[in-house]
Amino acid sequence: MTDTRLPVRGRTRITAALLIAFALVTAGCSTAPITDTATSAPVADDTLRTGPQTARLSGPAVVPVAQDPVPTLPATAKSIGGDVTVTDIGRIIAIDRSSTLANIVYSLGLGDNVVARDRSTVIPEAENLPVITDNGHSVNIEAVLAADPSVVLIDEATNPPGTVDQLRAAGLTVVVFTKDRTISGTGPLIETVAGALGVPRQGQALAARTTEQITAAENQVPAESRGATMAFLYLRGPRLQLLAGPGSGADELIAALGGVDAGTAAGLTSAFTTVNTEAMINANPDVILVMTQGADSVGGLEQVLKLPGLAQTDAGRNNRVVQMDQAEILTFGPDTGRVLTALSEAIYV
Repeated sequence: MTDTRLPVRGRTRITAALLIAFALVTAGCSTAPITDTATSAPVADDTLRTGPQTARLSGPAVVPVAQDPVPTLPATAKSIGGDVTVTDIGRIIAIDRSSTLANIVYSLGLGDNVVARDRSTVIPEAENLPVITDNGHSVNIEAVLAADPSVVLIDEATNPPGTVDQLRAAGLTVVVFTKDRTISGTGPLIETVAGALGVPRQGQALAARTTEQITAAENQVPAESRGATMAFLYLRGPRLQLLAGPGSGADELIAALGGVDAGTAAGLTSAFTTVNTEAMINANPDVILVMTQGADSVGGLEQVLKLPGLAQTDAGRNNRVVQMDQAEILTFGPDTGRVLTALSEAIYV
C-alpha cells in the first residue's frame, strides 16, 4: 500500500489527512477498479456553484471556551490500554496526525500550557513552539524529552512503533487516544481529552458548542440542494489519485453536507482506492472536494479538472472543484461545524 502522508501548511469515520497528517490510507487503501456506475437522484444545477472554489474558515483559528481554567487534579484519564493518573498539566504536548488533540487543548483554554507541537499543529498560537515530529510525522523522542512535558496526549497510530512505551519508560505520563476521527465521535473525544486534563466542565461546554455548530451547519443545506454526488479526491502529484469511499471520513463529511459520497455510490469497499479515467467517469461526481495542498501538488485547482477522467464528469463539465486546507477539512475537532459551514458556502448557491 502506498504511503500517502504529506507535509503541512502553516491547518460516521475517518483516518486521513495530508500532513495534518492523517495518513489517509490508515483506514484502508485499495487499487481495485470501480466497476459500478454511481447513481443518485439528480440535483438541479442552479443549486450548485459553478467554477473552482476555496472554502475558508471564518474568524480566528481557535476560539477558547474558557480562559485559563483551573484543573481538578489528580484526574483519571481514560487511555487506550488502561486508565492513567494525571497529576500535572502545566506542560502539555499533544501529538496526532490530524492536530485534533492540540486543537482541543487550545479550545479548552489551555493553550498557554502547551510546550511543544507536532508538524500537524499549525494554528498561529502554536507556531513558535519547538517541533517534536519530523517531516514524516515520526516522533522525535529526544525532542519530546527536551521539552520536559508533565503530560503527553498522543493517538494510537503515532509513529514510530513503540513511541508510547519509550515515553513511559522515560518516566513521562502518557495518555493514548483513538486514532479515529469522526463527526459523531467529536463530542466524546473532546470530553475525554478534557477529563484527562482535569477540566471536565470546560469539556462539556466545548462539546456542546461543537455539536450545536455541527447541527446548525447540517441544517443550513436547503432540502432542494440535497443529493448531489460528491467525490473526495486525495491527490499527491498527477500520479497519485485516491478516491475516498466508505470509512474514509470523507463519506461522513459529504453526508453532513447533504451529498452522496461518489466512491461509496460507485461500489468502493475500501476507504481510499486508486482511480483511473474509467473509474472517475463511472463515479461521475457533481462536485469534487480536494485538499488545498493536494491541488497544489498537481498545479492548482484548474489543473485538478484536467486530471484523467475528470473532464468527462458532471463536476468537470461545470468546473465544480472545491479545495480546503488539509489541516481543516478532515480533522473533525472543535472546528467541525465551521468546516461544514465553509464547505456548504463554497458548494451551494
